[in-house]
Amino acid sequence: MKCILGFDGGGTKTECVAMGLSGTIVARGRGPASNPTRIGFERAAEGVKGAADATLKALGEPAEIAALCAGLAGTAQPENRDRMQKLLEAEFPGVLVAVRTDLDLALAAMPEGKAIVLIAGTGSAAVGRDASGRQSREGGYGPSGSDDGSAFDIGRSAVAAVRAEPAKDAATELGRQILRHLGCANWAALDAKATVAADDVFPRVFPVVAASADAGNAVAQALLTDAAQKLAAIAQRLAESLGISRQAIPLGKAGGTIGRSPYFDQALDAELRNKLPDATIEVVRADPAETAARIALHLISGRKAER
Repeated sequence: MKCILGFDGGGTKTECVAMGLSGTIVARGRGPASNPTRIGFERAAEGVKGAADATLKALGEPAEIAALCAGLAGTAQPENRDRMQKLLEAEFPGVLVAVRTDLDLALAAMPEGKAIVLIAGTGSAAVGRDASGRQSREGGYGPSGSDDGSAFDIGRSAVAAVRAEPAKDAATELGRQILRHLGCANWAALDAKATVAADDVFPRVFPVVAASADAGNAVAQALLTDAAQKLAAIAQRLAESLGISRQAIPLGKAGGTIGRSPYFDQALDAELRNKLPDATIEVVRADPAETAARIALHLISGRKAER
C-alpha cells in the first residue's frame, strides 16, 4: 500500500504516524530524539528513520512511502532546516520530503486567523500570527539562550535548588527522589551524566518535580511557579510583537509538560490570564504527528494539481 508519514520530533523522542492516501491513520510508532541542535544532525536523521521503521513494522505489511513531513524542534533556522531536508532525502530516496518545525505543526492545528501557541516540552517557545496572517515566534533556540520554563530548565533549576539548600527537608526529599529517579548514587554521578548528555538528565527531572509539587512539596511548587511565569512571559512578548496582546485570541498550550501536573497547569493558566487577560486558553488537542501527515498529504495533492 501507499502511505504518508508524519513525524513530531523533539529532544527526547520522535512520534510517527502512517496515513493512507484516504487520510486514515493506519499505524503509529516511536523512535529516539530528533532535535538536531541538541543531538546533532546525523543522529536526528537517524531518530526520524528509527521512528519510521517502527511505524512501518507496526503496519505489518509492505508499504511504499509517497511523502513525509517531519515536524522537528531545532529546525527554525533556515540552514538547519535545509540540512535536515537533505539528510532526510538521503534517508528516504525518491520520497517527497518536507521539514517543518514543531511550532509549525502546533500553529497549523489552531483555528484560522490570529492565534498563539505556547510550547512547553523539552524546550519552550511560542509561535503566533496576526489577523493578516503574519507569523512570528519567540524562543525555541536551545537551552543556552532560550527554553525558559521548559522541562530542561525546570530540571536544571531543580538540581541547583536542592543542592543549594540541603538543610531544608523539602529540598532534601526532592533531591533524594531526583537521584533515585535518575539512578544516580550521588550528585557527582549526576554531574558526570549531565556533562556527557544533559538532555538525558535534566528533562527527566520534570516528572519528579511535577509529582512532588502535586504532593505539596514547597520547593517543587516554587520551581513550577517560576517556570509558569517564564512561559507566560514568552507568550506575552510574542503577543506584543504581533500587536495582539490586548485582543481576544485563542491561546493554545502544547508540549510534554502540559497535562502532567494539576499544580503546574493551574499555575501556568493563572500566569497566562494575568499577562494576556483577553486570550482564551485551550490545550492543543490535535496530534502533532497527525498534523504533519496531513501537511504531507496536502503536498501530494498540490503536486498532482500542478500536473
